[in-house]
Amino acid sequence: MKPVWQALAWTSGVLGAAITGAAVGVAARSSRIAAQRKAEDPLADEPLGRLRPDRQSTVAADDGVPLSVQEIWPADGGEAELTVVLVHGFALDSRCWHFQRRDLPELTEPRVRLVLFDHRSHGRSGHSAKRNSTIDQLGRDLDAVLRSAASRGPIVLVGHSMGGMSIMALAEQRPELFRDRVRAVALIGTSAGAVGASGLPRPWLHRANPVPRGLALLADFQPDLVERTRRLGDKLTWTLVRNLSFGDREISPKIVDLMAEMIGATTVEVVTDFLETISLHDRKKALAALRTCEALVLTGDADRVTPFSPHAEVLAAELPDSTLVRVEGAGHPVMLERPELVTAELIALIRRAVGGASGEVTGS
Repeated sequence: MKPVWQALAWTSGVLGAAITGAAVGVAARSSRIAAQRKAEDPLADEPLGRLRPDRQSTVAADDGVPLSVQEIWPADGGEAELTVVLVHGFALDSRCWHFQRRDLPELTEPRVRLVLFDHRSHGRSGHSAKRNSTIDQLGRDLDAVLRSAASRGPIVLVGHSMGGMSIMALAEQRPELFRDRVRAVALIGTSAGAVGASGLPRPWLHRANPVPRGLALLADFQPDLVERTRRLGDKLTWTLVRNLSFGDREISPKIVDLMAEMIGATTVEVVTDFLETISLHDRKKALAALRTCEALVLTGDADRVTPFSPHAEVLAAELPDSTLVRVEGAGHPVMLERPELVTAELIALIRRAVGGASGEVTGS
């Protein structure tokens, strides 16, 4: 039975990482992994994932799932000119925006207020039934957060991966919001459709893959067994996250730790629940609503989940006035791998948006 257990551990550990920026690969030996994780790290004193919000609240989604929301105000205490909403990707949580939530509140021209939240079944938000684990529902969740935490004033929406997809779903559902209040949109490492057609081997991202389907069935009957077995592959998962999520092999071990921690907190059940909606995502037509906004399309050229070509190129073609940024050598979680560049591009986007911004910025 030992080979079966090893195979299950490997598959369970890889699956979450595969959809968020990793795929099948060869693991280093345990001793080598340990040495890499203890290597001298310029971010050794950085409080990654431990920044405190100015306000924390819970917003009820339309089906009752509680969504954990955080707000960060301008660092100098001044009045914000607009609200920036950061929307994370699949199998991650709001901690992935660590550097942006650290630095953007320091802006004074203009001052911004940040809103972050965890998707349903992610981070500190409540668990969702499988039937509502869809990108359509994530669009409605984003709407609920905006109604509660950003009820008035101009907005900038920033979405990574599935977060960008949820912004597209919102645009499909409420195009008038983008005409009236959303001044700018940043689509980072995301896609309007055909996820899995390039980059990672399609079977890993396809709803018909028997491995995630089998794991989903097993998770239904033996969830504790699946999670215990998955944890056996933690060292393998860490190596896959480092080598295959990030383009830079010298990435800070602390950043890999954070990425692996977020992925590790996402159960196999949640992974398999969202697999179908990611595979079926197709919102190219919804992008028309974004043409009234300033837009940024940014992707790393070593992104294996949503490769620059075709995904970023398709988005830019549908948004002809957008700014297209190809980040050399960066992988899927580009906001963690190239934080200074991503933050600088977001600041430029926010400043472009201010020209059309008007109205009081208000939370709930």
